[in-house]
Amino acid sequence: MLIKKHAITLALGGLLVATMSFSVTAKTTLKLSHNNDKTHPVHISMQAMADEVKKATDGEVVIRIYPNSQLGNQRESMELIQSGSLDMAKSNASELEAFQPLYGAFNVPYLFKDSAHYYKVLQDPEIGGKILDSTKGKGFIGLTYYDAGSRSFYAKKPIKTPADLKGLKVRVQPSPSALEMMKLMGASATPLAFGELYTALQQGVVDAAENNPTALTLMRHGEVAKFYSEDEHTIIPDVLLISEKSWAKLTPEQQKIVKEAADHSMMTHKDLWAKATQEEIQKAKDTMGVEFVKVDKQPFVDAVKPMHDKALSDPVIGPMVQKIDEAR
Repeated sequence: MLIKKHAITLALGGLLVATMSFSVTAKTTLKLSHNNDKTHPVHISMQAMADEVKKATDGEVVIRIYPNSQLGNQRESMELIQSGSLDMAKSNASELEAFQPLYGAFNVPYLFKDSAHYYKVLQDPEIGGKILDSTKGKGFIGLTYYDAGSRSFYAKKPIKTPADLKGLKVRVQPSPSALEMMKLMGASATPLAFGELYTALQQGVVDAAENNPTALTLMRHGEVAKFYSEDEHTIIPDVLLISEKSWAKLTPEQQKIVKEAADHSMMTHKDLWAKATQEEIQKAKDTMGVEFVKVDKQPFVDAVKPMHDKALSDPVIGPMVQKIDEAR
């Protein structure tokens, strides 16, 4: 009898261990890397997504976010995610062009008429959706977009016309389109990691940069560049990516939950971004003494028109640019 009881106890114990082992292995933790700090709207939006995923999966899928380039800069994160060494990362269409040419459609200067046109394109399954899916088979896929605002020039002097850019070393992202745009505008393009830009501006390694207004305050660039010239040459979205290896670890139901939470976070971010941008512009003016310069955009539009014409005739991105134009 004692032997029988002992056998039952061992069996139950083994079942308990097996159950505990299953519960541990059933939990999937996804590491997400980005290059902004915790106060940035994109981090807050990602955290909302992570909370939704955790709740909807009963804790079976946990997204752990690493801000401030803790796991490497944006380019390094892209290489890690492509190899499957990193689960998720935030990049942008400009940098993604080097991995998938179709993202280059977003990099054409003065492509979007306004914010409404921009969001219409991103949410269109035949435009934004197809671009997100275009990297399947290349190591990663796109989940959603985050508004990164319109990009304009900032420097130690006003930039009112393309002529003001002549001879200036302008920091750009490592994107063929960014390099071509600077060339047409007369500037000298200087690819540089975003985290190195403050020191580069301070020491004169570069003379100017181009980004949305939040870079002035959140990255303190307004301390070394006192003029923000609102030419708004591009509106390039950030893109939330997931490694295909990590995506394959999720069940179909979990994949659906992650995708829906990502899309919800895009709309959360839309409101956060609009509010934060206005707050940061005011802060840059009041506490940093940055002057915001209104410019006539037409000379800039004319300078880069060859890029739009070239894009339309490109066999890869031409049809997509045509669809974006028609969505106006």
